Amino acid sequence: MAARKKKASPKKKHVDNPNVIGLHSEVLEQPITETLEVNYMPYAMSTNVSRAFPEIDGFKPSHRKLLYTMYKMGLLNGARQKSANIVGQTMKLNPHGDAAIYETMVRLATGNEALLTPFVESKGNFGKYYSGDLSYAASRYTEAKLSPICAEVFKDIDRDPVDFVDSYDGAMQEPRLLPTAFPNVLVSANKGIGVAMASDICGFNLNEVCDATMHFLKDPDYDLFKTMSAPDFSTGGELIYKREELERVYNTGLGSFQVRSRWRYLPSERIIEVYEIPYTTKTDVIIDRIVKLSKEGKVREISDIRDETDLSGLRIAIDVKRGTDPEKLMAKLFQMTTLQDTFSCNFNVLVDGYPKVMGVREILAEWVAWRMESTRRRVRFDLNKKSEKLHLLHGLEAILLDIDKAVDIIRHTELEADVVPNLMRGFDIDQVQAEYVANIRLRNINREYILNRTKDIEALDEEIASLKKILSSDDNVKQVIYDELAAINKKYVTPRKTGIVDAEDIVQVSLEPEVEDYPVTIMVSKEGYLKKLTDRVLRSGADLKYKDGDSPWLEFPSTNRGELLVLTDQSQCYKVKVCTLSDTKSADLGTFLATKLEMEDGENIIHVLDPGDYKSDILYIFRNGRVARVALSGYVTKQNRKKLKNAIYVGSPLVDAIVLSENRDVTLFSNDERLITFNTELLKTKTTNSTQGLIAFTCKKGREVIAVGKPEEFLGPDADPARYVVDKLPSAGTSISDEDRMTLFDL
Repeated sequence: MAARKKKASPKKKHVDNPNVIGLHSEVLEQPITETLEVNYMPYAMSTNVSRAFPEIDGFKPSHRKLLYTMYKMGLLNGARQKSANIVGQTMKLNPHGDAAIYETMVRLATGNEALLTPFVESKGNFGKYYSGDLSYAASRYTEAKLSPICAEVFKDIDRDPVDFVDSYDGAMQEPRLLPTAFPNVLVSANKGIGVAMASDICGFNLNEVCDATMHFLKDPDYDLFKTMSAPDFSTGGELIYKREELERVYNTGLGSFQVRSRWRYLPSERIIEVYEIPYTTKTDVIIDRIVKLSKEGKVREISDIRDETDLSGLRIAIDVKRGTDPEKLMAKLFQMTTLQDTFSCNFNVLVDGYPKVMGVREILAEWVAWRMESTRRRVRFDLNKKSEKLHLLHGLEAILLDIDKAVDIIRHTELEADVVPNLMRGFDIDQVQAEYVANIRLRNINREYILNRTKDIEALDEEIASLKKILSSDDNVKQVIYDELAAINKKYVTPRKTGIVDAEDIVQVSLEPEVEDYPVTIMVSKEGYLKKLTDRVLRSGADLKYKDGDSPWLEFPSTNRGELLVLTDQSQCYKVKVCTLSDTKSADLGTFLATKLEMEDGENIIHVLDPGDYKSDILYIFRNGRVARVALSGYVTKQNRKKLKNAIYVGSPLVDAIVLSENRDVTLFSNDERLITFNTELLKTKTTNSTQGLIAFTCKKGREVIAVGKPEEFLGPDADPARYVVDKLPSAGTSISDEDRMTLFDL
């Protein structure tokens, strides 16, 4: 036996590495961008175009392959078949495995309740979309067929309304799109996650979509809200109606809105029964959250909760304690659980193979354009068939003039191949007509048969004229679509499931614990210790304790339910609720604000104030001479934040701040002993918190504002304050004269 010849090994590049002895490897250099483009981009495009997103017919490829297989199996009008058999047949078109195909069928089934308008009529346990615990049975136990609405999905599919393409193995043909006679892309809820993009389309009511499309066909500027008031979900619930939110969704395809559960109270059993939930959540998620809140002590009104959902419908039973107000409890649960949830819209649809985010009106325009082309193709198909038939009948009509002649031609033709040419010459007809005449059976070559066949010529002429008229204008094509939509609207009556509730009618309940309200006095020391003193402590007359070297600085009234704003020399604003500060006894130092507010090292407090009802203004004075009058309403926050962003102008250090409940005089003092007094009515209120305001004190050659107060704080008792008053800004100020200077001048 001859020895096997070894193949020559490919040469490898040597890598010289002093740390690795005897290592030889081949180094292939390739830029990461090229790797992504060559290796990853085809996968990404395949995922986005062939799997994740629906097309203008409202179906993803997996949906389309399953439904078309069922259609070819005769399951539109035939009896149900085992789901396992359907799944097996679908694998001829869908190579992604039986489990994925069956999951697709489950979601399209009536029993699962995932769609408002399901396409699969099911028998057996198909689970429930809204329950994570009720899973579907295996495919060998369930049965299915196509729902009646599929007659509109496959309408005239055998009349060339859509393109057909080869299956993945080239053994079969499948439709590129399904010729849906209604805008299923808006009726069926769809969610898909691709590469670097996603799609989330909410469902709308079938009848509302058909009505809106019919109006849109007549008037592209029609107000869609008149008929499509809001989305509709198979799980029901109540949509919280905010026109501006829905307008954004309708116009751009992006945005969000909230849906909340429906419930009723059974007083005899003290049970709150939730029977419809948002489409975006499930019963087990809601129950787990409520149980967690109960364990954390955030919800104390509930004694027990049970998931009583079964195949007959959804039911969450909440046992409440005696004396509980069910309205307030549910309002609290709506805020803290997914009993009220947000649906985020992203209407990303494939149009001509490219993902495109569109609003409702744009989707309708794309669907109408696609449906018009589909209708034209179908009409052209009918026109060609009828024209062909008419052409044949005209040939048959020609031999009616002399049947004996036709028989004589056929009988006296010696060669079979000469029959058709002889008939063509004998009756002046073309080859197609002659072939048709030559193929008529001998028993049918009689006057009665020919007359019966040719009497359809007049009807065919009328039908062809009607078809040509449809193709003659876009309006006629739209009228065909309009009539089909009207028929669907009448045949498939679909009551709306999701209710609509105005946002103003929603009961709002504060989640904050009830805080006792009582008057307090706030004292702040120079080193930043805050004392919260009640009237009882103040009446006691006891001396207040301060740290060695510390002394009082600020004192003002407040309430236990109030809030404080703390301003620092680093142009930061902190907010603290008074109720979070402990009541201070006379012997206590108080709360150290720097620690309480988690201030930065070296950050010093400039001022502490009570904004009250936030209806006043605040005046900021900066070292560079600028002043800014800002509305306190800009500091209102819904969240319990400690540090407010962009709260103060950062162009210069803050010197002081004054709350303005009314206009008043303000005096600024500079480091070169110049003074300016102006009235705040010269300043306009700004709504931007971080505004730089305007220049009040002209600061040049090292001049800075170092103090703010009243004139008597800077002038002697015999001085004339009016000398330093200005009636317009900016001003360079006036130097303090020797006569006006205080005897013991100390700032």
